[in-house]
Amino acid sequence: MFAILGLALVTTILAVFVKDSRIPELAIVITVLVGTIIFLQVLPKISHIVAVFEELASRASLNTFYLATIFKIIGISYIAEFGAQVCRDAGQGAIATKVEFAAKILVMVLAIPIIAAILESVVRLLP
Repeated sequence: MFAILGLALVTTILAVFVKDSRIPELAIVITVLVGTIIFLQVLPKISHIVAVFEELASRASLNTFYLATIFKIIGISYIAEFGAQVCRDAGQGAIATKVEFAAKILVMVLAIPIIAAILESVVRLLP
C-alpha cells in the first residue's frame, strides 16, 4: 500500500505542475496512466479473493452461476467507478455520469436471474 500511496502522491504533484505548464492535457494522460498502473498492481490480489470465494461456494454446494454473476457485478461496479473518475479528472462530469448510469443498467440486467431465483424461493415458501 505504501508503494501505491507513494506513486499516487508523486503523480499528483507531477500532474499539478504539468497542469500549470503549457501542456495541461499531459496531466490527464499521466493520471490515467498511473491509475491504470495502480489497477494492474492490485489485480493479482483480486484473483486471490475470487479463489477464496470459489472455495467457500464449493464447500457450501452453492451454484457457481450466482457466484460468477456477483463477481461480474462487482467488476462492472469497480471498472465503472474507475472510468467515471477518469472522466471527472479530465473535466468531463457529464460523461462520468453516463458511465455510471450504464453500469447501473448492466448491473440490473445481470441481477435479473438472482432476483428471479429469490422470488421463486419466496413463492415456494408461501402457502
